Amino acid sequence: MGHLTIRSYASLQKRMDQFVPGIFDSEYLYEILKIIFTDEEAKLCSVMPLTYFSLKKIAKIWRKTEDEARTILGTLADKGLVYDFKEGGSHKFLLAPPVLGFFEFSLMRLDGRFDRKKLSELYYQYINVDDGFIKKYSTLSPPITRVFAQEDALKDLTSEVLSYEKASSVIEAASCITVGTCFCRHKMEHLGKACKNPQEVCLTFNGVAEYVAEHGIARKISKAEAHKILDLCVSKGLVQIGDNKKNELIVICNCCGCCCDLLLAYKKLNFSHVISPSNYIARINDTTCKKCGTCQKMCPVGAISKVGDKFTIDKKICLGCAVCARFCETASCKMENRPEKIFVPADTIEWIALAAIDRGKVGNFIFDNQTSFTHKILRGLLNFILKLPPIKNALLNKQFIPRLLKALRHTKKYSESQKTPS
Repeated sequence: MGHLTIRSYASLQKRMDQFVPGIFDSEYLYEILKIIFTDEEAKLCSVMPLTYFSLKKIAKIWRKTEDEARTILGTLADKGLVYDFKEGGSHKFLLAPPVLGFFEFSLMRLDGRFDRKKLSELYYQYINVDDGFIKKYSTLSPPITRVFAQEDALKDLTSEVLSYEKASSVIEAASCITVGTCFCRHKMEHLGKACKNPQEVCLTFNGVAEYVAEHGIARKISKAEAHKILDLCVSKGLVQIGDNKKNELIVICNCCGCCCDLLLAYKKLNFSHVISPSNYIARINDTTCKKCGTCQKMCPVGAISKVGDKFTIDKKICLGCAVCARFCETASCKMENRPEKIFVPADTIEWIALAAIDRGKVGNFIFDNQTSFTHKILRGLLNFILKLPPIKNALLNKQFIPRLLKALRHTKKYSESQKTPS
């Protein structure tokens, strides 16, 4: 039985690794999966398609009746393992990814379904001690997340700030908003390492917000309450980090430099590309600076240092979060536009397409029948071909990408994927 259990979870890991950026294979991962998934659930989830699927399709894959499949999917959705979205009179389903998915959901919920202390200890080892998992995310292009600059520090640039760059605009545009427990600080609390910043500040939006509210993972809130949470977090110097796209965001986390897995990884891996910076960067006016050191103290990634009697900003490290500028009492630290505009994908499908090309996983999304030997051969062959440098470079050509995305947006698969969490 133990051998069968290992095989089920190994199959699930391989299925998850087909997505972008993938998931690191580790003994800690298997311990996490064993707590969250039963052996049978792991086996069933390991054959789920990468793209959205219907009840009828998964019932056929599982060789079960639709009533049996519906019951199983309901249990998986309640556990935060499968996304369940209503589309007209039908449901669409998708296996939840680890990040911006079931990792966070397992600690966000407060119903006692999982052993949060044990999970926190395992997550800490898997994410914070080992670096294999986070390295998968640190070199991904485009990055999976991006920083929002704090708006009150951009008052001199107001006319140049676009709506997708404002956390407040994300709130106003959302069709549904929920708030849940911060995964990172809650994890650190179980290890006795958490700071005193608030924990119920993780904001989720739109279709995923509807999903987590329905399944008791987070609570639904008004736009007014969301703005109050955002204002509180900004006042405490927390950094706003969301998924890296312009439209239909999934989440905005309010992050601290001492607990946040993303910010810790950014520093640990020598300021990697695990987070995309904002389109702004800090600058210090030496003439008016009082040398108080507040900016250095507040910077969440250590981008500010003192050289002689002056404070300097390392532009290669600065994320453009504007925390330093907001807390500067003399307005000597200000934000300005970056010399080069930071690219932000338009939506989920653009991010997935570019990330899949980057990781050589395009074939996984085209031939995603996990039970078909033919699909296994074809996706392996296509991925091999598309990893060849000349072909990969051609796929990433600025003239090719718009044509590819235009074609995708005119397919039925894209219309379903618009609601797909990344």
